[in-house]
Amino acid sequence: MVTNNMDINYTTCSYFFFTFITIFLLQRLFTSSTRRGTPPGPRALPILGHMHLLRSSLPRSLQALSQTYGPLMNIRIGSLQVLVVSDSDTAKQILKTHDPDFASKFVFGPRHFNVYKGAEFFNAPYGPYWRFMKKLCMTKLFAGYQLDRFVGIREEETLALLSSLVEKSRNGEACDLGLEFTALTTKILSKMVMGKRCRQNSNLPIEIRKIVSDIMACATRLGLMELFGPLRDLDVFGNGEKLRSSIWRYDALFEKILKEYEDGKSGDDGEKDKDIVDILLDTYNDPKAELKLTLNQIKFFILELFMASLDTTSAALQWTMTELINHQDIFTKIRDEIKSILGNTHRLIKESDLQKLPYLQAAIKETLRLHPVGPLLRRESNRDMKINGYDVKSGTKIFINAYGIMRDPRTYKDPDKFVPERFLAAEENTERKMGYYYQQYMLELKGQDVNYLAFGSGRRGCLGASHASLVLSLTIGSLVQCFDWTVKGDEEKFKIKLPTGFSASGTAGGSSLMCSPELYFDPFG
Repeated sequence: MVTNNMDINYTTCSYFFFTFITIFLLQRLFTSSTRRGTPPGPRALPILGHMHLLRSSLPRSLQALSQTYGPLMNIRIGSLQVLVVSDSDTAKQILKTHDPDFASKFVFGPRHFNVYKGAEFFNAPYGPYWRFMKKLCMTKLFAGYQLDRFVGIREEETLALLSSLVEKSRNGEACDLGLEFTALTTKILSKMVMGKRCRQNSNLPIEIRKIVSDIMACATRLGLMELFGPLRDLDVFGNGEKLRSSIWRYDALFEKILKEYEDGKSGDDGEKDKDIVDILLDTYNDPKAELKLTLNQIKFFILELFMASLDTTSAALQWTMTELINHQDIFTKIRDEIKSILGNTHRLIKESDLQKLPYLQAAIKETLRLHPVGPLLRRESNRDMKINGYDVKSGTKIFINAYGIMRDPRTYKDPDKFVPERFLAAEENTERKMGYYYQQYMLELKGQDVNYLAFGSGRRGCLGASHASLVLSLTIGSLVQCFDWTVKGDEEKFKIKLPTGFSASGTAGGSSLMCSPELYFDPFG
């Protein structure tokens, strides 16, 4: 009898003990991620974290969650733990006040499958190599005088695009602007990078584009595995091997290109005709350079440049044309502005005209506010500090939600509306009484205002912002000047389709931008 009572007591104690442990563990798993002194966040699930709260568009989902949990919140996406910044005041602390302490970017992607390990610049930690390359970019590769040298490339490729569209217009053919813009940006960047080789091999931009597209596709698929911790090291579907293979294809191609440059087979057209490869090789061969570049660093820098530039510029062009076709009144204002500066001259606009077209620039600026091609800015802290009164430890990963900040109703009246007037200077802004007045275009383009983050801000701001602005303005201005546009099919406007995943840009019409150009002004007539 005593034994039975002891068995019962043991069983009862065990039951209560395991019940307590189970409740404790479940409570820890499903409670808010908030700890004393750390930013708040929603309740997380095991393994998934907050993935159940994130809809198809991550930037939009994070914007919605910030309405509940505030401008600085803890979010876990699978194994990725990040702090999300959702307002300009908090962003200013990171991008301005403590910019040196957040000058590194956390790496998200399949680094272990990259054959150029340790050679990256765009995602390099804040250190000697990054500072050296940043200085090289600002003083040589993308300096104003170097961009001026490339004006002929931009205008030549824009004319080639117009020629193709004029032919389609005369034949009554529709076109896919997405494909047209992809070809345009590929040719412009290829000629800037290796113009001498492109003159000898006109198919080189197409070959480069194919390899870069393969690399980005594999990297995107592998990036999803990063969310599941240990699985990221397993090449379950073979994408890792495909990525390595694609990078090796690029390496073989560019090894040949560099050798031909070094051997002088591409010719020497003088200092004024130097392309980006010329400048990088000059630095590589300079015994007095502050830092000795390696050929692998040069090759990977060029690859990073293509990956960072091609799809982003094309997406920005697509979104701008989508908004203008959908807002014919704004389209007409831009055309009238172009007419006003050209007068009676029968010619196409040039880059030298762009500074006289503030409304065109405002329309592009407004497009990038609504549809940023880089909606989530990555940063990583390099020391312990406090932000908004919360503890932020060294090594903390940060997402700055540029998409949400640029649609903040506290900064922008009617934030979801397409209103270029908000970016005009006071003397040019006819809508000032409506509350749309904002600061001048160039000030914000250079990243001086954290309310506008289309090109990032701080030390890690977009190095190609000036070049991208020139391509966007010249291309859009030319298309507005020369053509009327109608949407192919039964719709009068493009339907805005929100993209999925980490992007807020994507393609404006989903899979394509099919429309019909109707010749209004013949640039060749």
